[in-house]
Amino acid sequence: MAKLLGAWYSISMASDDVKRIGEHGDLRVFIQNIKSVNNGSLEFFFRFLLQGECADVAVVCEKTEKEGEYTLVYEGDNRVLLLETDYNLYSTFYLRNVRNGTETQVLALYGRIAELTPSFLGRFERICRKYRLGQQNIINLSRQDPCLLDKR
Repeated sequence: MAKLLGAWYSISMASDDVKRIGEHGDLRVFIQNIKSVNNGSLEFFFRFLLQGECADVAVVCEKTEKEGEYTLVYEGDNRVLLLETDYNLYSTFYLRNVRNGTETQVLALYGRIAELTPSFLGRFERICRKYRLGQQNIINLSRQDPCLLDKR
């Protein structure tokens, strides 16, 4: 997992509840960095809009007994899986969120660079289909981080 650490960019997200990853959704976050913390857990640094202002949040994903699986509490109880990565260019994560008895699936594609080629997006779409998420469930986040846009 040490290869996973460092700077990342949000490329795409998909969900069975698109409102939650939409423009004002509570799960629409933009990755900044991943760091290692004790016992193999990972700390994710995200940025998002909160009442029109940029906000930074850090969440610790606690390592479980299963390889590549983590848990965290953020907008409910979550299980996070690293589905696929080459460590140098992209990574795909799966999040299962349970809040007030309702389950939401989210897939996230992160890149080491701000934009990935269409082949990576196609690969992400195929992974989404495995989770019964179609084109209508996917949003493009490349170069959409409002906090980065503010700084240009």
